[in-house]
Amino acid sequence: MSGPSERSLWRNRAFLLLFSGQIVSSVGDQVQDFALLLLLIGMSGRTGQVGLVLGLNTASFLVFGPFAGALVDRWDRRRTMIGCELVRAAATGALAAAIWLHDLRLPYMCAFAVLTGAASTLFQAAGAAALPNVVGPGRLPQALGASQGAVNAVRVSGAPLGAVVYTFSRVMPFLVNSVSFLASAVTLRFMRIPFQEYAAMAPGGRRRPSGVVADTREGLAWLWHQPVIRFLTLVQTGDSLRYGSGYLVIMSLAEAVHAKPAQIGFVFTGAAVGALCGSITARRAVDRFAVGQIAVAMLWAQALIFPLYVLAPNALALGVVAAAESVIAPIYVVAIGAYRLSVAPDHLRGRAAAAAQSLTTGALALGTMLGGTLIAVLGARTATLALAAWLVFLALVTTLNRRARTARTQPEHSSDTAVVAGTSPSQQLDGVAG
Repeated sequence: MSGPSERSLWRNRAFLLLFSGQIVSSVGDQVQDFALLLLLIGMSGRTGQVGLVLGLNTASFLVFGPFAGALVDRWDRRRTMIGCELVRAAATGALAAAIWLHDLRLPYMCAFAVLTGAASTLFQAAGAAALPNVVGPGRLPQALGASQGAVNAVRVSGAPLGAVVYTFSRVMPFLVNSVSFLASAVTLRFMRIPFQEYAAMAPGGRRRPSGVVADTREGLAWLWHQPVIRFLTLVQTGDSLRYGSGYLVIMSLAEAVHAKPAQIGFVFTGAAVGALCGSITARRAVDRFAVGQIAVAMLWAQALIFPLYVLAPNALALGVVAAAESVIAPIYVVAIGAYRLSVAPDHLRGRAAAAAQSLTTGALALGTMLGGTLIAVLGARTATLALAAWLVFLALVTTLNRRARTARTQPEHSSDTAVVAGTSPSQQLDGVAG
């Protein structure tokens, strides 16, 4: 039988199961996220309470993120992902029941935000760490590009679909998402390919004994001593900081040209369409260009396009600018993701992915908070130019970093990916996925 790296991605049963579960879950998430915002506003009308619930969800990513990476490197990743989906299904179903019984309270919403945030953090870290073992190192860019494309395709129609489902019934979006989590768990249950190296596992599906804090430190130390990954992750974090602020700035610019809510939605739909186009071309771009070259191109493109928001006279023009700015970003996400996963040894992949995720999520949240202050102090137009200047700075430092600029995604074949001595592939399969 051909190994994962030799098999066509679309003939890889394990990847198709993982991919289909991801699509179903993404649809449910998009429907729920929009409905959740409407529900929170409808509960009290207080933006402070809305911010509290959404902030708790983000905080769970930041606090739990580094430890999540250590846990998924210790535990059986497939079983961990199944457990996370079941937890999210139960939490979402319980919220739907509270809505149906007219007993929805703010403490329930806060508990829901923390629980689903922690489960999502764990799931994403496990999924990222498992992907090279599911598709093989040679198929990583293609697999990541397909995943990005699916997520961005769902984004295009997610908000309108969420509005329709929420209008039909307040309970329905949460029931839909609860079912989507169960469907994802079922697809994972049918997968039999190992999600990690069996050599790193102890009997019973757990990694050999060591402390979680020590494991977390080991992962952070490894990431810090990888100069290319460290630098590009910090650049990605800096861009996420700008993205968080830019979201509010663009909304303010849209309001300044008297755009209606539906027209503002069109602006962000334009961004989703641009991201979808970028996802489609991601694999070919990653195969042809160095990850650092893609980073340089992305940052300079954003630095040149972002000021055009100031010149846009209406929502249609804002949507066109948003689409143009969003094309190259998913290509970089695929490139840096493939590079990080191919360089990291299997027993550290969860921690490497979780550390990067925590940094970028934290920067996104901080950027959103700073965006409001930036607009209040400078005004939306000047704030746009200030963010463009920040992008120029990031582009310059990346351009001048020769090592990062020339880094190329190449799967590593080392002792870290070796099988257990004296153990056949079928024995490894039974031990990890049985």
